[in-house]
Amino acid sequence: MAERVRTHKLSPSIFTISMKGGKERLATLNLSPGISVYGEELISSRGKEYRVWDPFRSKLAAVVLKGIKSFPISAGSNILYLGSASGTTASHVSDIVGESGFVYCVDFAARSMRDFLSNVYQHRENVSPILADARNPENYSHLVGSIDGIYCDVAQPEQAKLLLDNATFFLSLGGWTLLAIKARSIDVARDPSAIFEEELHILRKNGFEIGDSIRLDPFDKAHAMVLSYYEGESSRLQ
Repeated sequence: MAERVRTHKLSPSIFTISMKGGKERLATLNLSPGISVYGEELISSRGKEYRVWDPFRSKLAAVVLKGIKSFPISAGSNILYLGSASGTTASHVSDIVGESGFVYCVDFAARSMRDFLSNVYQHRENVSPILADARNPENYSHLVGSIDGIYCDVAQPEQAKLLLDNATFFLSLGGWTLLAIKARSIDVARDPSAIFEEELHILRKNGFEIGDSIRLDPFDKAHAMVLSYYEGESSRLQ
């Protein structure tokens, strides 16, 4: 049982739960009480239900624990989520944005999307499943409304370019992005630090202002998360 629930310093929509015995767990307020999305623990406290957020299952939880300078996702945010898979992290994003926000969830794997439909979409009204390849945003641009930011977690060789292509389609100037860089998906033989720097260079030269860059060890080896703000050209402004 929980001894204490307190708001995390990065966001009023993220919580730290102190358990009996002194252990602390990261959590979000469950938008669908009684429903566990991926087997995560549900904890009740003072009439509210929280979902434990595992940093070894979610890079976004890991970046919170690693101390990102600013957490851009908030209640009411409209977000394009690239690489939503079966919905582990996307469901916590759904909790964070709440009923006044929305999450457009893109993934190209039919099996993952089936799991997303049954585990997440069936129980939540603030998510939209989009079966598509994130490398081709023109194919789903008609399905995505106005957004505040892009969360990108895809296993592709050109991850920064993929983010840029989507930002050009969907983001207005100043919109934020969170990019999970997977070094092994880009080049398994090279030093991850060199790969991270190359991806950051691509972002900078194409109109992204870097807000923070964090390695995700020990939660995810050879991974980094980059917070940036888009200052390039947007087709939605033309």
